[in-house]
Amino acid sequence: MKKMTDHFSVSECTKEILAISDTMELLSGKWKIQIIGNLLYLGTMRFMELKRSLGAIGAKKLSNDLHELEINQLVTRTVKNTKPITVEYEATPYAQTLKPLINEISNWGKMHRKTITQNQKA
Repeated sequence: MKKMTDHFSVSECTKEILAISDTMELLSGKWKIQIIGNLLYLGTMRFMELKRSLGAIGAKKLSNDLHELEINQLVTRTVKNTKPITVEYEATPYAQTLKPLINEISNWGKMHRKTITQNQKA
């Protein structure tokens, strides 16, 4: 008989853990969620606009993360026929599925900041 853990079988738990692992592998690092969040909330952005909005990220790191997000269908890269050439980045409809997760991360971050600052005052 399979062991049950909070109404999930071990094989179901393994699938859940694998899904979490896949998500964390894709979104891990300091910048990826911030990149997606900026594109979701601020809309289409050029490379330097995105770099400025993120602050301390290096150009190479931003370029690498954007490329990885593009491969994973979360960001589209559009080269405009302008002089000089303009490249724009946009969150895909698939990236919209991350909006509830990013909202929850934001909510938790606000709560955490408030908790920490209150504890420092006490």
